[in-house]
Amino acid sequence: MLGRQSFPPSRLSSNLAVSPDPELVTTKRVFRLWLPLASSWMLMGIEIPMLTAFVARLPDDRIHLAAYGSVAFAIALVIEGPIIQLLAASTALCSDMDSFRKVRRFMYVAAGALTVLHLAVAFSPVYDFIARSLLQVPEEIIEPGRLGLQLLTPWTASIAYRRFYQGVLIRYERSKLVGVGTAIRLLALTAVLSVGSALAHFDVWELPGVAVGASAVSIAVMAEAAFIGWCTRPVVADHLLGTPAPDPPLSRKRFQRFYLPLALMPLLTLVIQPTGSAAMSRMPMAMESLAAWPVIHGLLFLIRSTGFALNEVVVALMGKPGAYMALRKFTMLLATVTSGFLLIFAVSPLSEIWFAQISGLDPTLVQFCSTALLIGVLMPAYQALQSWYGGILVHARQTRGITEAVVIYVIVAVIGLTTAARYSSYPGIYAALAIFVLGGLCQTAWLAWRSKNLGHSPKAQS
Repeated sequence: MLGRQSFPPSRLSSNLAVSPDPELVTTKRVFRLWLPLASSWMLMGIEIPMLTAFVARLPDDRIHLAAYGSVAFAIALVIEGPIIQLLAASTALCSDMDSFRKVRRFMYVAAGALTVLHLAVAFSPVYDFIARSLLQVPEEIIEPGRLGLQLLTPWTASIAYRRFYQGVLIRYERSKLVGVGTAIRLLALTAVLSVGSALAHFDVWELPGVAVGASAVSIAVMAEAAFIGWCTRPVVADHLLGTPAPDPPLSRKRFQRFYLPLALMPLLTLVIQPTGSAAMSRMPMAMESLAAWPVIHGLLFLIRSTGFALNEVVVALMGKPGAYMALRKFTMLLATVTSGFLLIFAVSPLSEIWFAQISGLDPTLVQFCSTALLIGVLMPAYQALQSWYGGILVHARQTRGITEAVVIYVIVAVIGLTTAARYSSYPGIYAALAIFVLGGLCQTAWLAWRSKNLGHSPKAQS
């Protein structure tokens, strides 16, 4: 005990001053780990507005914006749902070589199976059933949507590979490499979009806007995945090779119990996106809503992305000395700043500059999007809180609460969208966004309740 040492007070104070606990988590340390991840998420968030800006300047822009954002990309997101949480799983579980190999094996199997599923949907009559019978989108966007989905075939496997290895980098606090990988992805996306637009501008080869956008996204994610895999090799050699397996080792049953609730979370959430498209197709101003949706979704994703980045930071740091208080303080600050920024953006000329000059929308859609943006002003705040509460649950290995929260969100959203599709007299995107916000608030409240006191539990502090 320090109280029994013979050091005089001045010597003891000096010793503590020059030898701080290297494991102590401060708000500054949280910020250092979070910033590259937030930058990475924001760069990914720029991807959709950038794609929108290019496609909006090509022929039949409304058709191709709707085909990509509300059909092709929406279906591709649902297919990749089961592997989205590989990032959290890898961050939480890859503490030794045995666990690393087992999680990696799951990644390869899941990526292969989901790619086969993607091919089965994109190149068969299954797509017609989804687009016409389930989504009931306007006829003129069905074939462009099919082409976009076919060109997105490499998407799921690339995302699975990339997210698994990103989790390893984050666990060992190499988050700067994650940001570099996203920058490479954005550069590849810009290059392909620029080439496609130039070919059309100079009448060399006029590709459909949805083909230019989907090809750019596929090439970009493959480039990023290759870079992240290459960067992870020295981290595996330094931190995992030779590391003994835990006692007991990670078993298939334990992994399934941990990962299945996580896999269901994005799958259930992503099902809402095509459900939202189907609902908007049945409400007033359907074409305008479907064309505006990828633009609004892209901007909201960009601002919410700072909150997405917090989840893995919580998983990586929770349990270290000082982590709970530092992470909670940072979460509250992030929630306040991001929703405050979105409110200022929505009510100022910045929104018109974004939608008209940057996104290239016509005046009707500009006003449409500016009004819709105000409805989603709480989304960034509750996203930060969801990452905080969800990270606590993942660290405590109590992932069932995350699935329960998503089920609540889905129930609220499905009931709301179904009711609005039948009775709403408001433009579809307004009603859909209001319902998504209500569902998100309910989801956040449930996560808060399920994670109550876990941050101070012995497991969380060990």
